[in-house]
Amino acid sequence: MGFSCGIVGMPNVGKSTIFNALSKAQKAESANYPFCTIEPNKSIIGVPDERMVFITKYVKPKSIVPTTVEFVDIAGLVRGASKGEGLGNQFLMHIRQVEAIVHVVRCFDDENITHVEGTVNPQRDISIIKSELVIADLDILERASVRLSKSAKSGDAATKRKAEILEELVKHLSDNKPLKEILDKNPEYKDEISEYQLLTDKPVLYVANVDEDHVLGNISHVDTVREIANKEGAKVIVLCGKIECDLLELEAEEAEDYLKSLGLQKSGLETLIQEGYDLLGLVTYFTAGEKEVRAWTIERNTNAQKAAGKIHSDIERGFIRAEVVSYSDFEELRSLTLAKEKGKMRLEGKEYIVQDGDIIYFRHNV
Repeated sequence: MGFSCGIVGMPNVGKSTIFNALSKAQKAESANYPFCTIEPNKSIIGVPDERMVFITKYVKPKSIVPTTVEFVDIAGLVRGASKGEGLGNQFLMHIRQVEAIVHVVRCFDDENITHVEGTVNPQRDISIIKSELVIADLDILERASVRLSKSAKSGDAATKRKAEILEELVKHLSDNKPLKEILDKNPEYKDEISEYQLLTDKPVLYVANVDEDHVLGNISHVDTVREIANKEGAKVIVLCGKIECDLLELEAEEAEDYLKSLGLQKSGLETLIQEGYDLLGLVTYFTAGEKEVRAWTIERNTNAQKAAGKIHSDIERGFIRAEVVSYSDFEELRSLTLAKEKGKMRLEGKEYIVQDGDIIYFRHNV
């Protein structure tokens, strides 16, 4: 799998509409009333990649296996969710295991679509969601801190140190500050709290959901989201949920023409995935042959032996060498055989750092 994203936001901001569009399957009901999404919706979809399409065109495999991304959509969060208001807080557990948070913010005015707070105000909405996530983390760490404080009395140094860290983090959260602020300054704390799967330590990607007239982001609501994101070091993408749904009804060529008419190069799905990969420091490499072309997602700066383990632990354990063709060389020559003949297929050892787009065949002895 490529990566997983938990989708959060207020009710009626377009979360489920965007989820429907991104998943290319109408699994999440959309309606004009709060708490339409009651059970968490999950969808695992193939990652669109033009490079894979190009490789497949010339390798002509029997099957194609893209890497995937999982989206998890939960009920909308409202002010006071942590105290039992609404439904969303009940389902935060479903996104504790995801790698990134996609925060959908309503940036369109429409009197026919009710806003749970009465008005469209991105700054207020973002503040509410952030506070509810902070309180959810605070609840977990307060309980863990109490348990550890009792254990720390036994005199174990490691337990005492962890209890001190939790106490510091509880104090930070109590000031309504997300954990990411303190953990970025103290990365050594992360190993101590990884078991709790805390929400406010996850990277955030803001999605400004606009109407069709502002799909290029020329609107004050979007500027507000960008200002907040810039202060946090987060990223923002602008998309229109309705346009993304319309794209589902079109053939590939029609969809491409439609995007161009709007001044867009990519769909919201492609942009979201691209930004998500960048946010998490991920890259893709390919394996290619007559049997199959497959995409694999790894962390940036992963060496060849570790990347081989993505396919199977036996290949990592018995790693001999990697036969590598860069995507740019394949794009020029359009043949792995020709790449080998032209000296463009390199033999790399276990410490070779796999590059985005590499086409690799791993030699192993297990």
